Amino acid sequence: MLWISTQDKHSLINVKEVTVNGKKIKGFVSGSSLDEWSKDLGKYESNERALEVLNEIFKKIEEINGISATFAMPKK
Repeated sequence: MLWISTQDKHSLINVKEVTVNGKKIKGFVSGSSLDEWSKDLGKYESNERALEVLNEIFKKIEEINGISATFAMPKK
């Protein structure tokens, strides 16, 4: 289980998948095979920075040796 606080700190989301789309990072939430939605988790100055943040999320998941991980999207 991965909980992410969005960049604007207005939402806390349990995501199933995190992807980079240009400068944006999106979190996908799936309730069932027919019901899937996504939310922008953060927007950065470049695609390279968005990929760096994705790598930070990956490292956080690797560090946690438990059932759930939390991550707060950086402002910049």
